[in-house]
Amino acid sequence: MFCDRCGAPLLETNRYCPTCGKPVVGNMPLMPVQSRIAGHIRMLGILWLALSGMLLVGGAVVLAIFRTGGLWEGGFPPGSPPFVHDILSFIGILLLGGGLLGVIAGWGLLDRQAWARMLTIVLACFALLLFMPFGTLLGIYTLWVLLPAQSEEEYRKISRPA
Repeated sequence: MFCDRCGAPLLETNRYCPTCGKPVVGNMPLMPVQSRIAGHIRMLGILWLALSGMLLVGGAVVLAIFRTGGLWEGGFPPGSPPFVHDILSFIGILLLGGGLLGVIAGWGLLDRQAWARMLTIVLACFALLLFMPFGTLLGIYTLWVLLPAQSEEEYRKISRPA
C-alpha cells in the first residue's frame, strides 16, 4: 500500500504517512486533496531520466567519433577545416554535461528533493532550445507543471526537507 499524496510505502499499521503525515483510514488512505502537481512529479522524473539517457548516449557517440580523430584521417568530412573537430567535440561535451544534469534533476524529482524543482525549471528552459521534439515537449510540460506559484507551494508540501 502506498500513500496517494506522496507515494511513500505504507505499512498496514500506519495511521499516518511517515513521509507527508497524511492520515490513513483503515487499509485505504483518505481521498486525496486535489493537488495540481502530485501526479505529474513522478512522470517528470522518469521523462527527464529518459531524455538524459538519450543525451548521454549522443554525447558519448559524438565524442567517440570526433574527439580521438574518429573514423576519418584528416578530419570529417575529408578536407574540412580543423576547427570542425573542436566544435563537434565541444557539442559532445555539452551533451554529456546536459545529460548528467538531467539525470540529477530526474533523480531529485523522483526522490522529491527540495532543490530539484528549481534545477528542473532551469533545465527545461534549455530543453526548449533542443532541436528534437522530445526535448522541446518535455521543456514545455515541465514549465507547465512546475513554474506556477501554486506549484511552488504544493511542491514544498510534498518535498523532503533539505
